[in-house]
Amino acid sequence: MRIAVPNKGRLHEPTIDLLERAGLHLENGADRKLYADTVDPDVSVLFARAADIPEYVADGAADLGITGYDQVCEARVDNVSELLNLEFGRCRLVLAAPEDGDIDGVDDLEGGIVATEFPNITEDFFAETGVEPDIVEVSGATELTPHVEMADAIVDITSTGTTLKMNRLAVVEEVLSSSVRLFGREDVLDDPKVEEVRTALSSVKQAEGKRYLMMNAPRDRLDEVRDVIPGMGGPTVMDIAGEGGETQATADDEMVAVHAVVDERRVFETITEVKNAGASDILVTEIERLVE
Repeated sequence: MRIAVPNKGRLHEPTIDLLERAGLHLENGADRKLYADTVDPDVSVLFARAADIPEYVADGAADLGITGYDQVCEARVDNVSELLNLEFGRCRLVLAAPEDGDIDGVDDLEGGIVATEFPNITEDFFAETGVEPDIVEVSGATELTPHVEMADAIVDITSTGTTLKMNRLAVVEEVLSSSVRLFGREDVLDDPKVEEVRTALSSVKQAEGKRYLMMNAPRDRLDEVRDVIPGMGGPTVMDIAGEGGETQATADDEMVAVHAVVDERRVFETITEVKNAGASDILVTEIERLVE
């Protein structure tokens, strides 16, 4: 199983970090190489330009690919399927025009000129609107084209909008919302290894923003604790082993062990609330992977 991943740029390091956290450790490093083995003898990594990855997967050079949704749409490959939204590398493709110009809506571009590095996405967008501008493909400095009278508007990527503002451009309409996705060629989707990889990556994403909470709590106050930490399907409650491994004898003040997965944003207030419910010996740990 070969996975194509970005060889450089803003998506490279987050992708490598994700693979490492998922347990697919790269044995030969990721710098200036075309291929790298992983600790799984059945999985290797192919490094390629983010824009080329959809074609690599579609043509069989790789079985799975990790790249932006915008790159998949632009490639117009019809034999790959999305398997997982990895939720990083978020950006938008937007239609933008000069702030002080005459372009206020999509209809104003009928017969006009639109410059972009994404001609296929742009063509599909305007086909849906029924507006027919002249689409000009450029390879860089897209934001400058309206100011040198090469285009009336542009379709370009933006994350924060800062670059558009610096170039006195205003968003007319959003064309596409994108993030990094895992996708695979349709003829390999039944391979068990594909599901193994998808599950491994998904488990890392599921663990993000979660913490594992462990404590001892009085059995007779479990309802109060459950109200505070419902967890995933409810907290796990276990008897506490006494000396010699025997469980404690039942008593009015018997303590039990309570484990739960909680949202990281609620840890501070949760600890206070469970202490008020009689909990003690509270431990909070990070979660590397979480398989639902």
